[in-house]
Amino acid sequence: MTPPAGWGHGEIESKANRILRDYVDSNQLGKVFGSSTGYNLPSGDTLEPDVSFISVERWAKGPHVGRGQFLKIVPNLVVEILSPGTEHRDRGEKKKIYEANGVDELWLVNPTRRDVTIFQLLSSRYGQGRRYGIRQTLNSRSLPEFRTPVRFLFS
Repeated sequence: MTPPAGWGHGEIESKANRILRDYVDSNQLGKVFGSSTGYNLPSGDTLEPDVSFISVERWAKGPHVGRGQFLKIVPNLVVEILSPGTEHRDRGEKKKIYEANGVDELWLVNPTRRDVTIFQLLSSRYGQGRRYGIRQTLNSRSLPEFRTPVRFLFS
């Protein structure tokens, strides 16, 4: 069992969740979930990303499960916040699982370097990834017209 993350991780998770939820809700784009939401993915893997987004279209296609069960829908976007105990798994095993299951976009948030690397699915593979530094504004292919300064995640 992976031990719980420290307060710094939790603070960034909360900010990422709020930033995405505010944008998604105000534009009626779908649903945003926190780290206690589990996904049973088509590969048979079960993961709990720090933050995830499912579009209205994907949500409508289902399948739908009861509120107490893990979702069986592949999220459009996943945010993983790196920590010393999880960084290797997040960058390796989990990234491969998200890619294999068709998660369109993966954000790896690095609290130490204060940056975000975004991987986008292209022809069933993640591209090289684009790194956004603390002074940059990131955007998302999964969220039309979405823009947020990276510093908002760390301030």
